[in-house]
Amino acid sequence: CFFASDLHGRMERYCALLGAMSAERPRAVFIRGDILPPPGRGEHDDFIAGYLLPQLEIVRDVLGGDYPRIFLILGNDDPRAAERPLAESDLVSYIHNRAEPFGRWTVYGYANVPPTPFMLKDWERYDVSRFVDPGSVAPDEGFRTVEAPCDEVRFATIAEDLEALAGNRNLSASVFLFHSPPYRTALDRAALDGRMVDHVPLDIHVGSIAIRRFIEERRPLLTLHGHIHESARLTGSWIERIGPTVALSAAHDGPELALVRFDLEDPGGAVRELIG
Repeated sequence: CFFASDLHGRMERYCALLGAMSAERPRAVFIRGDILPPPGRGEHDDFIAGYLLPQLEIVRDVLGGDYPRIFLILGNDDPRAAERPLAESDLVSYIHNRAEPFGRWTVYGYANVPPTPFMLKDWERYDVSRFVDPGSVAPDEGFRTVEAPCDEVRFATIAEDLEALAGNRNLSASVFLFHSPPYRTALDRAALDGRMVDHVPLDIHVGSIAIRRFIEERRPLLTLHGHIHESARLTGSWIERIGPTVALSAAHDGPELALVRFDLEDPGGAVRELIG
C-alpha cells in the first residue's frame, strides 16, 4: 500500500504520487488531508474536478484492473465545500466519518482536528473538552464554508465522534486514516520551542488527546497521520508504536513527496521515501 499526506495541491508531489502508482501498481493508496492548493495559489481554479479526478481517470485507464482502491479524507486547510465531487466519484473512496471493508481489513476515516490558530473551522472540533490551547481559535469562532448545526459547532468533541464511529467493533484488523496525529508522540511535535502567548508557553505537542486515548484503548492495527509537517524533521521519526498499534506519518516540510510504503500484513515494516 501507499500512503501520502499534506500534498497541498503541489503539482510536483501529485506527479510523483501518480507516477509511482502507475509504475508500482499498489493494491491501495491512502491520501490523508490537506490535498488542495491554498486559496489563490492553485494552478486550477477547481482543483478536484479540473485536475485531481481527471488525472486519476488517466491512471485508471492505464492500470485497468490493477487500479488501486484510493481511500481519501480532507484536512483542516481544505474547505468542506470541496467534498461533494469526491464523495460522488467512483475513482476514490471518500471516507470521512465512515468505514469500508478492504479485504480482511476495515478502513475508517476521520478528518477533524483539535482547535488550531487558523480561521477556517470546517474540520475542527473540541478535543476531549471545551479547552482551547493558548494561541488557538475555538471551533465556534472563525468561519465555515459549509453550515453546521449550532450545537455540533459549540459542543461536539473528537472523543465523542470516535466513539460513535467505532462503536463496539473489534478493531484489531482496522486501519484509521486520521488528519491529526496522536498527542505527545514523535508525530505531533511542532516548531513552537520558546513561543509564548500572553506570557504562557505553548505546548510543542499539538496532536489530539482523544486520538491518543482512542488508540491506547481500542488498539487498532494501523493509524495514518500527518498535519504537522515538521514533526519528522524535528524528532527524526515518522513511525510510532502505541501498544500493538503502528502509527505512521507522511507529513513533510520539504518540497518532495514523502511516500510511505507498507504491507498490511506487517505495517511495522513500513518504509518512507522522499521523491522529488
